Amino acid sequence: MLTTVTPGEGGRMIELGWKDGAVSRFHAMWLRDNALDDKTRSAGNGQRLITILDIPAETRIAAASIKGEVLEVTFAPEGKTVGFPAGWLRSHAYDRQEAREPGWTAGDIRRWTKATMQNSVPRAAYADASRDSDVLRQWLAAVRSYGFAVMDGLPTESGALCKVADLFGYIRETNYGRWFEVRAEVNPSNLAYTNLGLQAHTDNPYRDPVPTLQILACIENTVEGGESSVVDGFAVAAALQAENPDGFRLLSSCPARFEYAGSSGVRLQSKRPMIELGSDGELICIRFNNRSLAPAVDVPFAEMEKYYAAYRRFAELIEDPSFEVTFKLEAGESFIVDNTRVMHARKAFSGSGKRWLQGCYADKDGLLSTLAAIEHGFKEAAE
Repeated sequence: MLTTVTPGEGGRMIELGWKDGAVSRFHAMWLRDNALDDKTRSAGNGQRLITILDIPAETRIAAASIKGEVLEVTFAPEGKTVGFPAGWLRSHAYDRQEAREPGWTAGDIRRWTKATMQNSVPRAAYADASRDSDVLRQWLAAVRSYGFAVMDGLPTESGALCKVADLFGYIRETNYGRWFEVRAEVNPSNLAYTNLGLQAHTDNPYRDPVPTLQILACIENTVEGGESSVVDGFAVAAALQAENPDGFRLLSSCPARFEYAGSSGVRLQSKRPMIELGSDGELICIRFNNRSLAPAVDVPFAEMEKYYAAYRRFAELIEDPSFEVTFKLEAGESFIVDNTRVMHARKAFSGSGKRWLQGCYADKDGLLSTLAAIEHGFKEAAE
């Protein structure tokens, strides 16, 4: 609840006081640019109808008052009066006092280890998620928070994994096709198609942008071994940063190179750090795949030894069992991973029996959009 409003600096900013004692400052230009009236924003889709050049450069706050749960502001020289809901202002406050260290993550991200996740793997049945929006909401929210989730009850037939993607978005087709087979092959084009174990990795780091989601679905699994495992790359990065800040700095500031040329007519290359931070220091992406790592040529000579030491330690932490959550997919089960965060791996399996999985890629923006729409619907219903 708003309690006080005080314009300052000749109307170039305003200070708001809240019932809990918090204080938020907003600039006049920011408020005018983000006005919620129907001349500034489309009532249909919320998109902005004006450009920054339509706003007078000398914009100031001429008057401001609290009317119930709304801050009413009059802007000069336009003489335009706009209302801002108090809740909207609080959720969009940018006047933060706390300093953010590089490697921070958003409040809805929950880092995890084996100890916190092995016995509480997020899971939903396909039939329930497809007919109950609350079940789907919880499953999608788990992917947002933890970076992975399991779904069971799929048909044990080729292409069934597409049904998972259809719940929230669209499949991203690549040179591997709309989906790809994951089973033992003779002379495979990719090591994923053997019965060998695979180190924990993110997929396709040689693409820019990488597919942000991967779905793996099991059609048949009668082999011994072959368990799937997942590792929270954000938790591992935080552990590396805690014990070796300089190594974290190197892996997050020096680009790595990745490449793939395993198929005729395909030569994929990218140049991105193994640990990627946003411009404000937010941890936004992990890229880790020993199979497709190309020679590093963007690390200064004086730092290369330290870079490799950090890379080795990062790999050791990724292989540490304390970070690994393991499960075995049975026929009709699938799991989804945030490919910008969670690494997945596979244990070796025997040559007898059959293990047939299919994989596909999708994009996280579709998942987050569907989740936001469902959450918005639930919020409106509650109001």
